[in-house]
Amino acid sequence: MEIQNIKQISITDYLQQQGYSPARVQGIHFWYCSPLRNESTPSFKVNTERNQWYDFGTGGHGDIIDLVLALQHCTMNKAIELLTGSKQILYQDFSFGGERNTSKHKLEIISVQSLTNPYLIHYIAERGIPISIANSFCSEVHYNNTNRTYYAIGFANDAGGWEIRSPYFKGCIAPKAITTVSKGTDHLQIFEGFMDFLSWQTLNPSSTCDAIVLNSLALLPRIQEKIKGYKQVESFLDNDDAGRKTFEVLKQFCPSIIDGSVRYRTHKDLNEWLVAQSKVQESQPSLPTTKRGIRR
Repeated sequence: MEIQNIKQISITDYLQQQGYSPARVQGIHFWYCSPLRNESTPSFKVNTERNQWYDFGTGGHGDIIDLVLALQHCTMNKAIELLTGSKQILYQDFSFGGERNTSKHKLEIISVQSLTNPYLIHYIAERGIPISIANSFCSEVHYNNTNRTYYAIGFANDAGGWEIRSPYFKGCIAPKAITTVSKGTDHLQIFEGFMDFLSWQTLNPSSTCDAIVLNSLALLPRIQEKIKGYKQVESFLDNDDAGRKTFEVLKQFCPSIIDGSVRYRTHKDLNEWLVAQSKVQESQPSLPTTKRGIRR
């Protein structure tokens, strides 16, 4: 993988994966108690638009690779090895299309349309989601990056950015933000990612609940005010350490929140549960058909 692509791994997502949550969020600036030293007042800032960090206590700064070098006290080769083994890695050198363009290491939208690409349709089907559900909330986004053209499933956020997914790609076209789906109800459901949201819509196509898709656990502080006023709030987070820690934070400002993850406790997340259910249904033998008797 090219160094430039590695540098596009989200710093906020990486920090969340390592167990560091922002103390506050101010637009594109995420403030943390520095992961590089002990402090009680957050002075470590991440600019999500530039994907750069700055530690005001030490003057240290840089990109994702610089952060891993400082955190892990390792060599450049080891830092790259750690990042390319991360779940947040963006395989942006893969392309279904492969056309050339003139973009300079920046994700740039070319077009947005309904999902029609057979590779993307097959991918969404593998995730157990009908194309009708996917097309209701997602689009096929064509974009430029590192002098190539790509396409992927796009899920719009509230700031005009896009969450991007394909079989070989997980990323975001900035700006990064949550996605809200308002249906005017007093029942709110919170999802970690849009695949989980689509999974719930697949399982409950007549759902009338409002929804918030975090698109990143690091964006949790942005929903604190939004969930006030709802009579019932239910979360569908991953069954991992990060998901459980996030649920405990949610309980602090919404004590009555319901843990929806109990439905899929034996699975990592809601989508994995949906896929498992689909496979069980496919494996069930069909009932034999009988011919009606013919009157003579």
